[in-house]
Amino acid sequence: MKNILLPFILITSLFALWGFANDITNPMVAAFKNILLIDNAESALVQMAFYGGYCIMAIPAALFIRRFNYKNGILIGLALYAIGCLLFIPAGNALSFGAFLVAYFVMTCGLSFLETTSNPYILALGDKENATRRLNLAQAFNPLGSIMGMFVASQVILTKIEANDYNALSVLENKNAEAAAAIDTTKPFAEEVRAALQQVDVQSLVEIRKADLDIISGPYLILGIVVIAFFLLFLFARLPKIAANGDKSLSLGETFGLLFKNKRYLRAVVTQVFYVGVQIMVWTFIIQYAGSELGMPKSVAQKFNIAAMAMFVVSRFICTFLLKFFKPSALLTILGISGAILTLGAIFLPNAQYVDGQYGAYWGLYCLVLISACMSLMFPTIYGIALKDMGDEAKLASSGLILAIGGGSIMPYLQGKIIDNAHWFGETLSSVRLSFFLPLLCFVVIVLFGFWVKRADKPKSYIQ
Repeated sequence: MKNILLPFILITSLFALWGFANDITNPMVAAFKNILLIDNAESALVQMAFYGGYCIMAIPAALFIRRFNYKNGILIGLALYAIGCLLFIPAGNALSFGAFLVAYFVMTCGLSFLETTSNPYILALGDKENATRRLNLAQAFNPLGSIMGMFVASQVILTKIEANDYNALSVLENKNAEAAAAIDTTKPFAEEVRAALQQVDVQSLVEIRKADLDIISGPYLILGIVVIAFFLLFLFARLPKIAANGDKSLSLGETFGLLFKNKRYLRAVVTQVFYVGVQIMVWTFIIQYAGSELGMPKSVAQKFNIAAMAMFVVSRFICTFLLKFFKPSALLTILGISGAILTLGAIFLPNAQYVDGQYGAYWGLYCLVLISACMSLMFPTIYGIALKDMGDEAKLASSGLILAIGGGSIMPYLQGKIIDNAHWFGETLSSVRLSFFLPLLCFVVIVLFGFWVKRADKPKSYIQ
């Protein structure tokens, strides 16, 4: 135990490090939408670039660590992570959304290396009977980093950008008092004031936009420096060498052949696509939900996102404890059903309006926040179920599960499309509410997988 404690702590720190990156990024979808005056689907390209890096790099990362080792995979991941963060500075200077997307993509190519390496390393680092519980414990520190990322997004980025909204309003008042007077400042007005300013003073809007993008770039620069420090720490750290078995010169064809033989594994990969999709959709569009349904400013809405992540953290520790008594498939199924019910609540339950800083009864929003408690167990549990008894082949198999994170690149874009084109479906529900039928579908897939695993496992009791 003493031999693995320090390596376990070091690797677990990486879970918090990529959690920070994930959740400082989610609110940026709404931020870029306002700053650049783009639609919901186009702003969701942030998530497509971010999680697309996971998808593209997962299998190359698995092949790399199979040929070399876990430590080298971690070092490559940290290097790419740092480079991606540092690319935010030239992206901000160029005022280029495309350059920001490239920075996100490079950064998450590094995160793909880290996750493809760290998850199976934790599984292999000790008694295999406790591997899933060990992974759940390590994953429990991921949302701690996420909460820090959300806090920085709220207090360092969104709040300062909202201050620039008032700067934009002041400029508009000087240029066109009538247009400024027509803007209702008791509701979120960022896009409206910027669109009006674009009509009367493009240069002032460009200057404000530059200031906004500098606000976004600053925390990523600091993050890049922190990641460089982690790179140096791991460069000199001594990690246990876990032997690799089998042919290290496997071709891609042979690799895919191994991945497609296991029915349990393939179903887990598909389920992971839908799980990551629902997680990113809920955490990305909670701000749009609070803004459109309640008239809540983004910095205030982000507090509900932080509350959701706090529930995620607490629930992760509770569920990790419950795994001592219940099978992973049991908790996965129960939490999937609960998540589906809460999503229906977010779609159909009423919300009071947020007026002059006064909070009300936000039943739909409360349901949206509570969904995070249901999601806490899902990623590591699906991961552990998929890689059960795989041994060294977990290095290759883990790549498919990290590739499945690509669900986070596709589904927010699809949800954004639904919000932008809700008239396709009629006007019974608002566009944002209607878009949450897509997360509901994801929970249905997760529940079906949980039932299938329960039937496939013997004995068929839900109790350990």
